[in-house]
Amino acid sequence: MLNMEPLSEKEVEIIAWLEFNKRYFFTVSEIDRFAKSRKQRYNIVYTLLKKRRIVKLNRRRYFLVPIRAKGGAWSEHPFIIVDEMMDSKDYFIGGWAAAHHWRLTEQVPAQTDVYTTRRQGKAIVLSTRIVFHRTTRERLGHGVVEQVQNHAVRILSKEDSNKWLKLHR
Repeated sequence: MLNMEPLSEKEVEIIAWLEFNKRYFFTVSEIDRFAKSRKQRYNIVYTLLKKRRIVKLNRRRYFLVPIRAKGGAWSEHPFIIVDEMMDSKDYFIGGWAAAHHWRLTEQVPAQTDVYTTRRQGKAIVLSTRIVFHRTTRERLGHGVVEQVQNHAVRILSKEDSNKWLKLHR
C-alpha cells in the first residue's frame, strides 16, 4: 500500500471539482479556474503528479486518481486508457488484447498492443503495459469502434483479429 502525501486545501478543491464533474480524464486547461497564472497551474499539476493524485497520459491529458482510491491504488480499463492517451484518433488495439476482447482466446493478455501512425515504444500507465506499433493510415481502417464501459474505443475487427490469431498460434 502506498503512503500518500496529504493534500492542500486547493488540491482537495481541484480533485473534488474534477470528481464531482466526473472528469477523470482531463486537460490542464480544465483546472485553469483554480490558478491565477500559468506558473501556479504548472505548480499545481507538478505537485499533484508528485503526490500521485494524477497520472500523465500524454502532453495534454491526465488521469485523476479518485479520492476514494485506497492508498492511491487505482486501475482503469486498459482500452479506455489507450483511447484517452491517443485522443480518440489514429489508432486501434490489436494483438492478444483484441483477440481476448472478441472472445477468440481465453488467454488474458499481459500487455495491450496499440497500432498507430503517431508513436512507437512502450509505456506503463496505472500498472497497464502498453506497447505501441507503427502502422499505415490504410491499415487503421481495420479498426472498428466498440463500446467498453460506455466509452468508444477502436479495436481490430473480429475478422482481422481471427486472422491475426491464426498466424500467432
